[in-house]
Amino acid sequence: MTSARIALLCALTPLAAAAQTAAADLIVTNARIYTVDNNRPMAEALAVRGGRVLFVGSARGALATRGPQTRVVDAAGAAIIPGIADAHVHLLGLGMALRTVNLDGTKTYEEVIARIAAKARELPAGAWITGRGWDQNDWPDTRLPTHDALSRAVPNHPVFVGRVDGHASLVNAAAMRIAGVVASTPDPTGGRIEHDANGQPTGVLVDNATGLVGSKIPAPTRDDIRDAITGAIKEANRHGLTSVHDAGVGSPVIDIYEDIARSGAYSLRNYVMISGDDSTLARYFRRGAQSSLYDSRLWIRSIKLVADGALGSRGAALLDPYTDSPGNTGLVTTSQARVQDIAERALRAGFQLNVHAIGDRGNRIVLDAYEAAFARVPASDHRFRVEHAQILHHDDIPRFAQMDVIPSMQATHQTSDMYWAPNRVGYARTLGAYAWRALLNTGVVIPNGTDFPVEAVNPFFTFHSSVTRQDSGNWPAGGWFPAERMTREEALKSMTLWPAYAAFQERDMGSLTPGKLADFVILDRDIMTVAPEALAGTQVVATYLGGRAVYERK
Repeated sequence: MTSARIALLCALTPLAAAAQTAAADLIVTNARIYTVDNNRPMAEALAVRGGRVLFVGSARGALATRGPQTRVVDAAGAAIIPGIADAHVHLLGLGMALRTVNLDGTKTYEEVIARIAAKARELPAGAWITGRGWDQNDWPDTRLPTHDALSRAVPNHPVFVGRVDGHASLVNAAAMRIAGVVASTPDPTGGRIEHDANGQPTGVLVDNATGLVGSKIPAPTRDDIRDAITGAIKEANRHGLTSVHDAGVGSPVIDIYEDIARSGAYSLRNYVMISGDDSTLARYFRRGAQSSLYDSRLWIRSIKLVADGALGSRGAALLDPYTDSPGNTGLVTTSQARVQDIAERALRAGFQLNVHAIGDRGNRIVLDAYEAAFARVPASDHRFRVEHAQILHHDDIPRFAQMDVIPSMQATHQTSDMYWAPNRVGYARTLGAYAWRALLNTGVVIPNGTDFPVEAVNPFFTFHSSVTRQDSGNWPAGGWFPAERMTREEALKSMTLWPAYAAFQERDMGSLTPGKLADFVILDRDIMTVAPEALAGTQVVATYLGGRAVYERK
């Protein structure tokens, strides 16, 4: 062999090795891929290498990246969308809810009692019974319940069951005895003990009053918490979720998240909002903002506060009294001064602040606090958020865009609340309720979510609600205040790219773009073209995280 040919082979060998190294790990073909990338909105195939998108486009182009070890999946014409992000969840709450009494969908108080009594028969006397999900607005009698019937049915177990929104709880007599809650017990700051006509506690505790009894419940063990988290992640993957924004998490739970992620068993990308107590803030401010930890499984760079309560339990802070409760303007659970103080500290530490606000007064308090904080600590890309932003005064709607504040909203809250929300706030204020279109028209984005376990985990309920403003039975005809609907394109972005932006993740997530993380979902129907009434029934065929299947339908 001539020296020239030897030199040529030596030159080609690295190229051949590079070509083999560049082969895809996974190729998916024969699909309708909605990329959420304006440069290539639709594609028929994609290729993945090293957990990231290598190519999106034609089958010819994708198959050109095939190597001897490449797995090729024929999607059989199915629709594929980017991995779904839920921008407001309570991951441990879901995990614990899966282990306790599920009261979702109960249509009467009697059904609530029956489920709790059934659980009591499984447990030794004296064991606590916990659960969540009741909503008196779904019952024939929409008044808040009293404990009497529950206490008669379950006398030997203390009971603590949360309302669907997590802002009120029902307890029985045994639980109140343990906690020492009696007629003379004062309301705690930011909370309310409901009383009957005789001045006796009814068993319903609102917002900060829930802690009077909740603090007496034995804490779950570390293994209990770890198992609950693992179960919640599995449930999220089953519904097509590849990322979540986890609202209000304390240090002990974050430590467990890190342990699971470190072990490689965390099949979800979690944007953690730390709880706003001083000790948690001090710990994570010292550590500094953290992103893409453990192979892009955890982000710890945001804070969650709660400014008011919920509308269903009349704890949301309103500018004017509740229409159905004269003299009651709700509860402020965190003062404007504290919101402003933490906002300033967050800006200096490089953390995002996300504050729960539901009522129009609650939202104004947060916006005013943000405005004052931005004046004292200017920042060009803070991406501060208001979580829920449900009832807005018309004067405050444009302020989000003016201050670069993101309204993080949950579409299924609208379809859960629409039956009774006008009773709470009257018709005029309902015009500013769940006002997606009004906000979008100002130029902001809306990261969408479920607030699970407040609402069902299923993100296709979210998509359906966003584009129809109808419940799962497609009521009311034409939608509830239909002018506020999203388009399907906006709804898809609200569950993919916009949550990524709201979490400083848009360079790595939110669209199927070469170089981004290969998170995607295969669906059993095309949500961008099927009839609106078929949207809520969408099922996940497979969920991929970093090009690896973390859920496949049997």
